[in-house]
Amino acid sequence: MAITHVDLFSGPGGICTGFKAAGIKTLLAVEKVKSCVDTYSANHPEVNILNKDIRKITKHDLSLLKGINVDILTSGMPCETFSTAGSKSRSSYDHRQQLYYEAIRIANIIKPRVILFENVPGILTKKVVHGGERLIVEDIIDDLTKSGYKYFIDIILDAADFGVPQNRKRFFILATRDKNLNLSCPTSIHDDEDICIKDAFLDLPKLLANQGESHKGYLRKSNAYVELMRNNSFWKSGDSKQNELTYHVAPNHRDRTIQRFQLIKQGENLKDAFLKHSDSEIFQLQADGILPKKWFIQRNMRLVPNKKSKTVTSHCLDELIHPILDRALTVREVARLQSFPDSYDFAGGPFICPHVYETQDKYEQIGDAVPPLLAYAWGKKIREILGAD
Repeated sequence: MAITHVDLFSGPGGICTGFKAAGIKTLLAVEKVKSCVDTYSANHPEVNILNKDIRKITKHDLSLLKGINVDILTSGMPCETFSTAGSKSRSSYDHRQQLYYEAIRIANIIKPRVILFENVPGILTKKVVHGGERLIVEDIIDDLTKSGYKYFIDIILDAADFGVPQNRKRFFILATRDKNLNLSCPTSIHDDEDICIKDAFLDLPKLLANQGESHKGYLRKSNAYVELMRNNSFWKSGDSKQNELTYHVAPNHRDRTIQRFQLIKQGENLKDAFLKHSDSEIFQLQADGILPKKWFIQRNMRLVPNKKSKTVTSHCLDELIHPILDRALTVREVARLQSFPDSYDFAGGPFICPHVYETQDKYEQIGDAVPPLLAYAWGKKIREILGAD
């Protein structure tokens, strides 16, 4: 039984990638950011993708779905306004808080059997009006109910429980109009052999900062996670294993930045580099350009090899340091932490683009995406709910 999917706020295709592995056919995607659209199209050419602001999507845009029964609609609205990080500096009236209305508006047109909303757990405490009592999530549930999607479950899941080498909690709502569907959530596959960072990086050559060139060859090492990331048959991106290593290019750093990294031990970040030095030492390190004038709590976290990564964000190039090398992570290393298969092609700037709304480089795209293995777990569960398995 073919299960069909419409992918809203699709980003670079994390959900589509996991759903495809689970045997779900994505028919249409909607994404505003052109670099994300380019990445999506490069990896999922079979999907019709609209590079358009969702608020401008019309019934005509959706006409290609006419006569087709859509099973699943997914919506991962931009999460910045729901995040707890830096919330004091953000307006409570950002228009993106209301973008979930657009997903429901489209659902009212195409009438999918189920809707899956995804966002950061911070949405659960986000108020409609600053200082008010009403929560955004209450509005979402009320509007789903008014549209007929009154049967729902909600849950916070951690990607770490689904084979992803990263602690990444996300909030989900699964809703339907059909009272006969037995809604349930994916079950954790957590076990004593959970993948950690050193396992995820096992076959990737150790590149020094400023080394520059891309290394095409893998190390002759393997484990179950490495095999899965290189298994094109599982991801339905081909019939053979991934043989050529891509996007493994060492970032460039100034000598003083490398000296800063050397001050930071595994499990520490930039804040610790300040706290473990005296005022006079800090003054000198700042004068030498090794420490910045102020620290940011999320900046320059050195990963611990035998643990999972902290949450990978769109700022991961600034936030994460390699466990044993004095540099930031390569694009491939970040993709491994997010469980993107090695066959995945990333468009956009090679490294840093300004963090503005209309463009995303490779790091930002990967950091903002839903981990494909978490999406795969949802895909398998929804197939089961819909009676396809």
